[in-house]
Amino acid sequence: MKTIRQFLLLSTMLLSLPSLAGRIVTDTVKSQILSADVPLNVYLPDGYDIASRRFPIIYLLHGLSDDFRAWRDKGQMQTVVDELIGTGECVPVVIVMPNAGGPDTHNTWNGYFNMPGWSYEDFFFQEFLPKVEEKYHAVGDKEHRAVMGLSMGGGGSTVYCQRHPDMFSSCYAMSPWLDHGSNDVGAGQEKDKRYYVCEAVREHSALRFVEQADEETKERLRTVKWFFDCGDDDFLFDQSIRMHQLMRSARIHDELRVRNGVHNWEYWHQALRMALPFASRNFAK
Repeated sequence: MKTIRQFLLLSTMLLSLPSLAGRIVTDTVKSQILSADVPLNVYLPDGYDIASRRFPIIYLLHGLSDDFRAWRDKGQMQTVVDELIGTGECVPVVIVMPNAGGPDTHNTWNGYFNMPGWSYEDFFFQEFLPKVEEKYHAVGDKEHRAVMGLSMGGGGSTVYCQRHPDMFSSCYAMSPWLDHGSNDVGAGQEKDKRYYVCEAVREHSALRFVEQADEETKERLRTVKWFFDCGDDDFLFDQSIRMHQLMRSARIHDELRVRNGVHNWEYWHQALRMALPFASRNFAK
């Protein structure tokens, strides 16, 4: 009987503990570069409104044919973030999910790179990042900024860190689309918007970037913590393996995880459970 009373008391105490649930807000950034209002979702941790401090920030990028709502709705990211912050595996962090596409890939711009009519990289670094970080109380330096994403967003995360290593402390690429060559996503009709994003991924090949990097560039890449995570049955699997081989040859430390899985949300939902603690560990204390 005493054991039962103790159990009931403990259960009551646990239920009475305050929830560490954050919240997700939807916003827009007006862009002169893109001539558009670009939507985004932002995860704000528990206590954000009453905290006087600034927060580390993570940019969480979606894949081809998805949009800024994908990580919230399909990836159920808030459940994962709340849990990891609650257990101490992730520090309280602001997570930004920008829009860079949509489901009609033949008629809607997709992609994180500059291409004819869609200068997204210029927009991201010149307009989006500074506006978002000021508004949402980010620390605003390399040591407290990370980028991660899936598929097209995994490739975008990788290339952003390659081209701007002074901006990010870590990169976590899930099932990343690192090149448009032997593992195609399927080209569009000539000169439609799907065609341009495929060409942009080819032109911004993350694999070729490492192959052609000089020693000064390699040294800059060593200031970023790298993690590649791809399922063993993913159609982009070979690209992650090749990237790991190239990074080892260049003496740029990276981590590679190959788990059972394919190119789907079940895999990425689980990947997020490793990605957030990874970013958190690599923020400056």
